[in-house]
Amino acid sequence: MALLVGWSAIFGLVVGSFLNVVIYRVPAGLSIASPPSACPNCKALIKTRHNVPLLGWLALRGRCASCRSAISVRYPLVELATGTLFAAIAWRLSDLDLTSALPAFAWFTAAGVALAMIDLDVRRLPNVIVLPTIVVVAVLLAVASAINGHWWALARSGISGATLFAIFFALILAYPRGIGFGDVKLAPAIGLVLGYLSWEAVVVGAFLGFLLGALVGVVVIAAQGGSRKTALPFGPFMIAGALIAIFAAHPLADVYRHAFGQ
Repeated sequence: MALLVGWSAIFGLVVGSFLNVVIYRVPAGLSIASPPSACPNCKALIKTRHNVPLLGWLALRGRCASCRSAISVRYPLVELATGTLFAAIAWRLSDLDLTSALPAFAWFTAAGVALAMIDLDVRRLPNVIVLPTIVVVAVLLAVASAINGHWWALARSGISGATLFAIFFALILAYPRGIGFGDVKLAPAIGLVLGYLSWEAVVVGAFLGFLLGALVGVVVIAAQGGSRKTALPFGPFMIAGALIAIFAAHPLADVYRHAFGQ
């Protein structure tokens, strides 16, 4: 397990470096393949040795090698967060004897990091990321089921994805200003990954998304003197709720059951 977790962390750092490109270029409608990464201030191309995740930013002390303008700390934080999440997901799935599903969960995690940051930046969940994620996760989970023989987990995954889509679609019809259609399209991806684990994970993950959104909304309104109309992207909370549920759905459900005597 230690080797898998370690390699997952390293791979996650590399993926996180790529996600920084995705987060910046996709909302702007730019190609993620070309041109090579460059300083946004002086346009100087970033050297290969300076593109090493985390270490490149530390070696440059957070400044461009050419013009010495500041490089946002967000770049290494995205890399670190992705590496940490990949390692944690690898450990969790290994513990559940579901390592064959690691590619699906890793894809969802990487897409989730990118979508959360983009939604925070531009209040949008791009179709070019959300829709392929649904397809890729479904295919990778099907491959995992072919390997481990967990066909009921795959069926539960499909049912959960369809159910969450239906619930969110009903919500947007009933209260269009409450969530965006991007959130509706993200819901089945969340249902797929959580459904592969358990019904409990689906319920806890969905509930946590709404709970986190409500709590942060109240804090923002109180801190900034806003109103209930203060706009907050919901995608990051959906993704955060899903990731928490992957690790803690059962203990959180137990807390609820004990609290309400069920």
